[in-house]
Amino acid sequence: LRQKGFSAGVEEEATALQALQQIDYTSNWLFFLALKAVLCRNKTQSDAFDGLFHEYWKQLDKAVDAKEKDETERKQRPVSPPVQFKSLKTWLHGNKNNETEETAAYSIEENLSQKDFSSVPDHEIEELIQYIKALSKRLAAKRNRRYEFSRQIDLPDLRRTLRKNLRRGGELLDIIHRKPKPNRARLLVFCDVSQSMELYTAFLIQFLYAFQQVYNRLETFVFSTSLQRITPVLKQKNFSNMLDSLSAGRNGWNSGTKIGESLDEFVREYGRQLLTSKTIVIILSDGWDTGNMELLEKNLEIISSNSKKLIWLNPLAGYEAYHPDVAGMKTAMPYIDLFAPVHNAESLRMLGKWL
Repeated sequence: LRQKGFSAGVEEEATALQALQQIDYTSNWLFFLALKAVLCRNKTQSDAFDGLFHEYWKQLDKAVDAKEKDETERKQRPVSPPVQFKSLKTWLHGNKNNETEETAAYSIEENLSQKDFSSVPDHEIEELIQYIKALSKRLAAKRNRRYEFSRQIDLPDLRRTLRKNLRRGGELLDIIHRKPKPNRARLLVFCDVSQSMELYTAFLIQFLYAFQQVYNRLETFVFSTSLQRITPVLKQKNFSNMLDSLSAGRNGWNSGTKIGESLDEFVREYGRQLLTSKTIVIILSDGWDTGNMELLEKNLEIISSNSKKLIWLNPLAGYEAYHPDVAGMKTAMPYIDLFAPVHNAESLRMLGKWL
């Protein structure tokens, strides 16, 4: 369906799977109707779906027959790479009139997203930064793009409309509407810029900059031995100007780490204003703390009890053998709602799920 211009993304896949749980999907007719209700968004797609659905199974039968025939012939000849489901793949990719064969391809983007930030070679850094920028904008847009049911005539909610009218054979008698849902959740991010985080800081700041451009309810702080609010800096539209402003205020960057003292400064100066029951707090740090553990515990308790959720993302947690044994992490663990890695682009992508 994607090859034929349908919008069949992850959300549609999830809805389709939920629909199949509610029906006897061994019935070809019910299976057909359920997928059509979920995946067709207009009359053109609805008309095209019937032919595509039946043609798919026809091509699949041919592919199975070809595979079985190939298995039989392979037993009678020297071993060679099998041609499995070639006709189905050819039809899916629209290559009916040529002999081009689709093969598995190496994905640069997938490889980069799995690579630890600390081990990215120089010639791949720019490409990774572009990937991170696109990723952060997608996540921020997803946070902003939320809807709720509306009794007024606003935006049509096609999925709920199709679902409600399914019992009438698909005739659209009742139109369900939706409206943008106010996004009241505030994100509060603390990024560790001490020396132990140096290999990760550049990528995390790049992520936060792109996120800040499209998500208004975000407050960003950096810390090492002291705290610095950088929200106004990240809101600058020109990236070069932002870097200049950030460099000018880099007091204490790449030095030691005093998380407790930094959080204490936040609680005193900003806590009453920014901490609410709708605030999600994210701390990006490896937990190496040379400061006061009692001060760290005291302020984490305040932040945790006055916010919706406290997430701690640690780049070292991406290593299989890692255990949060350092004093800072041991002190913080009782107050953390979610502890997860932040060592590559894939772990940043998971932030959307946790939020």
